[in-house]
Amino acid sequence: MPYMNKVVSLEEALDVINDGCTLMFGGFGGVGSPPTIINGIVRKGVKNLTLIGNDAGFPDIGIGRVVSRGLAKKMIVSHIGSNPIAGQLMMEGKMEVEFSPQGTLVERIRAGGVGLGGILTDIGLDSMVEDGKQKILINGKQYLVETALSADISIVYAKKADRFGNLIYETSARNTNPLVAMAGKCTIAEVEEIVEVGELNPEEIITPGIFINMIVQSEGVDWRWAWE
Repeated sequence: MPYMNKVVSLEEALDVINDGCTLMFGGFGGVGSPPTIINGIVRKGVKNLTLIGNDAGFPDIGIGRVVSRGLAKKMIVSHIGSNPIAGQLMMEGKMEVEFSPQGTLVERIRAGGVGLGGILTDIGLDSMVEDGKQKILINGKQYLVETALSADISIVYAKKADRFGNLIYETSARNTNPLVAMAGKCTIAEVEEIVEVGELNPEEIITPGIFINMIVQSEGVDWRWAWE
């Protein structure tokens, strides 16, 4: 049975990542973020991005490479503490930051991926987290309405994939990637090893290829770009 070969060049993938788009990224700190795609975004100079993910990375690791160069206009994250440049940009009014508790953030991404409008949570009640948010009373208990999150483009990182886009992740590098993969209108997977369809153990596949639009061969972490 024929299948769709989704392997593309980095340049083809970058063609769909343009100024002003909403970009969701997998990873925790620098672990599990796609370094080749991120380097490509930096080199292309894509700007005015709205970034959605767990954190702001480190100044020159993970999505932090994009943030530190002033290419993001807004971030929706659980924290930015590991990247002091992100904090400086926020304090100077050069980048808007929307904070969401980590568990809530992940659930908002999951909701976006499965087509829900939002989630209900009691996390953040009676704190600054509830400012401007709708509240709902269910069975005598109050909840905040947290809107679902989705993106124009999602970028994820996987250990292995077949050419249709079925993905296997490596241990803790799996982190938010499976949920991020589901929440993008177009999802690009950067992969360490690409194999033919049928070569993956079905029991090891975490993200089905139906969620993946493009696959890029990873070049690994290229430190030549670290200080540019």
